[in-house]
Amino acid sequence: MKFAVRYLKNTYYPINIPEGVNLESGQMVLVRTEKGEEALKSFIVNSEIEKLWEMSKNKPEPLPFIRVLTQKDLQTLEDIKKEEVESFFKCQALVKQHKLVMNLVQCRITFDRRKITFYYTAPERVDFRALLKDLTQTFTRVRIDLRHIGVRDETSILEGVGICGQPFCCSSFLRKFATINVKLAKDQGMPIAPGKISGTCGRLLCCLTYEYSNYIDAAKGMPPIGTSVMTTEGLGKVYYLQFLSGKVAVKLEDGKTKEFDKADIEIVDADVNVEIDTPVLNNYAEDEGSNIDIRQLEDDRNSSTGNI
Repeated sequence: MKFAVRYLKNTYYPINIPEGVNLESGQMVLVRTEKGEEALKSFIVNSEIEKLWEMSKNKPEPLPFIRVLTQKDLQTLEDIKKEEVESFFKCQALVKQHKLVMNLVQCRITFDRRKITFYYTAPERVDFRALLKDLTQTFTRVRIDLRHIGVRDETSILEGVGICGQPFCCSSFLRKFATINVKLAKDQGMPIAPGKISGTCGRLLCCLTYEYSNYIDAAKGMPPIGTSVMTTEGLGKVYYLQFLSGKVAVKLEDGKTKEFDKADIEIVDADVNVEIDTPVLNNYAEDEGSNIDIRQLEDDRNSSTGNI
């Protein structure tokens, strides 16, 4: 039976348990990471996942196992969690004192208390030399790491629930961020309103990329909006498109709008006396009630650094 631990961004790493060690799923164990000794929760690896790991060329490297946490270790872990909160506010006070334009996100201290990491976001590069000097005087005999991350990285490590009611993709299964722009939302016929297409991080929803290829495939053979077409009920113009169902809504010459299968209409070169106003379903205009520039929702160099 094999075990794994959940590390940064919900990534699971296998651990090799020595013979004679009695470990149960859910127990806290001490492992060695690139940051030092850290206490993580252990899980039994599903047999199917174990097979995938064995077949994969990019399987995660096992983390060195140190020991199962004792009751005394668990108390130490509780003390470290309290120290992290206290350290966070101490650092935050120093940031304000130096008037630095940076947003402190999280503080982490390794179990061996040899390293303390402060994660922060910032719109521009920050000169924190004076801050680091004060931090070394505040936190003695410990290595200090000030780590700049993007707003997407910030959301992934803080975790939470999205507008869909599910845990954030970035903190559950998503490992790499794809480049996302407004065109993805437009091509899927979504209303271009910041509150509907952006996430907690203030950037476009990662899930906009999940079904994009399906929409592109479904759009093949669809006539553009405003095209003159012949239907089984006469001439008209394409009013809006239902990509996934393959339906085309046509505004007929009598003013009525009806849906037809794309196979049941034919594009014609004719002057059809029908006026087409862009319907709500395919309205690409920005939300008039919002003061947010829609381009600010697109990825930039401060969206994700992968520096977690």
